[in-house]
Parts: sequence; structure tokens; C-alpha cells
Amino acid sequence: MDLLTPFLEYLKFEKRASAHTIISYETDLKQFFEYQKEHFSIENLANIELTHIRNWVFHLIETEKNGSKTVNRKLSSLKAIFKYYLKEGKITENPTIQISSPKIPKRVPQYIEEEDMKNLFQSDLFENSFEGKRDQAILELFYATGMRVSELIQITFADIDLYDCSVKVLGKRNKERIIPFGKTAKVTIENYFSIFEHQFGEMNKNCCIFVTSKNNKLSPKSVYKIVRRYLDMITTIDKRSPHIIRHTFATHLLNHGADINAIKEILGHTSLAATQIYTHNSIEKLKSIYQQAHPRA
Repeated sequence: MDLLTPFLEYLKFEKRASAHTIISYETDLKQFFEYQKEHFSIENLANIELTHIRNWVFHLIETEKNGSKTVNRKLSSLKAIFKYYLKEGKITENPTIQISSPKIPKRVPQYIEEEDMKNLFQSDLFENSFEGKRDQAILELFYATGMRVSELIQITFADIDLYDCSVKVLGKRNKERIIPFGKTAKVTIENYFSIFEHQFGEMNKNCCIFVTSKNNKLSPKSVYKIVRRYLDMITTIDKRSPHIIRHTFATHLLNHGADINAIKEILGHTSLAATQIYTHNSIEKLKSIYQQAHPRA
């Protein structure tokens, strides 16, 4: 019985999961079924018991040295397919409900200091060329909106409203949202559009705005390289990626008194808990100020 195809189609067409999510589920579940076949000669979902799952989890942690976050993701994939087939009436029991997910150590998200971001945009790091203006627009949009890489590379000219200073993005589960940006970002985008037209001619409203010098859509890997190149010049923090700018965006807003629910909406989080991780950074900043300022600290 092909267990994966119906489930993956369900994710795609009913749950509207992203291509990235579907690939992750498929990879995790193939790994699980291959393990069960190799170690227990089991190919039928109905024959999988709690002990078989626990053996696999032990294998992931002890043999393959996977971290808690990775194991939890794989368990989430497994729980989802069991839940699906239980609902479809193909199985009568779901042993995954008895499995506890490993605890993930809480980490305070890294972010770039405000002074470093200020230095980035006030410097002459960006060349007066198509690539330079494009890179500046990319960095400005990331910092002005907190959007994800997957959202940025999909933006078309029709999605940008320079009059209203807002951009429409397509987030996780194909959910659209409108994000505002400031006047500085507007000027940077206008400068990029101007050099774009000089380079390639009139802009097609349905085309992606961020492209290579040959007018091909930028890949996520290319965007990572661009961001890393510039962040290398202004900060020494361990992680220098587009997602760090997302963390920076949220942290700086929170530090300046922005409402956490508003930040949640801008970031496209479905749960407030996902946004609350940034409050830890604010607390650490308050502690630092307290230690420096209080006479009895």
C-alpha cells in the first residue's frame, strides 16, 4: 500500500501546505518507514506499535545524534500521518499519542544591534550599480518588514504599493498579508526600480522584482549569500542570515514599545507564543540597564 501519496496530496490540496513543508514530511516519513522495514520487517501502518516508534526515536537521538528540534519535527510528521489515516478509517489505533516530544532548550534569538544596522545603511557598502541597488533594496525590505526569504523572492511589481508604502506577501499556508514599510525603504525601492528599468526596460507588474543581472528570479540561496556578504561587514554575531534580520526587526520594534500583537500580525505568526520569544531579548536589555543604573544592583 502506498501510504505517502494520499497523505501528501491531502497536505497539498486540503491543508495547502507549502512545497517545502511537503518535502520535509516526505523525507521524514520515508526515513521512518525504511527504518521500520529494515529493523522490524513492517510495511503496514496498522502493524506499527508504540515500541517500534520508541526504538526509532532512540535511534534518531543516540545513533544519528539528532537534536530535540529535529526529532520533534520528525515526530510531528509521524503524528500527522497517523492522525490522517485514523480519520480516514484505515487504522483503528494511534500509538503516537503516547509519545512525548523531547524538550527543546529555550534559546534567546540572536539579533543585530541598532547601531550596527544604522551603520549598514549609512555606509558606502552598496555600489552604485544594478546589483548594489538591488542588494540595498533587499536588506532594506528585510529590516523594514521582517518578512521571510520565501516571501521576499515571490514579490512582484504589482505587490508593491509605493503610494501607500506597503507590500503584499504570500506567507506560510499561502496566507496573504499586507506589511507596511517606511519612507527610507520607499526611497531605496524607488532607486532600485529606476535602475531596473534602465537595465531591463519597462517593468512587468506580474514579474518578481528581485532578479539576477541576467533578469532571472533570485533563488533563496542567492539571497542568503547577499545578506551574509553585507552582514559580515557590520557584525560579528554567529548567525548572519535573512532570518536574523527578521529577529532584529521584531526585537527593535519591541524595544521601542510596539504592541506584541501588532508584531505578531506583521510577522505572520499564527500563535502569539511564536512572537513572545522576542520578549526575552527585551527583558535582557532591561536587566542590563537595571544593572548599570540601580544603586543597589
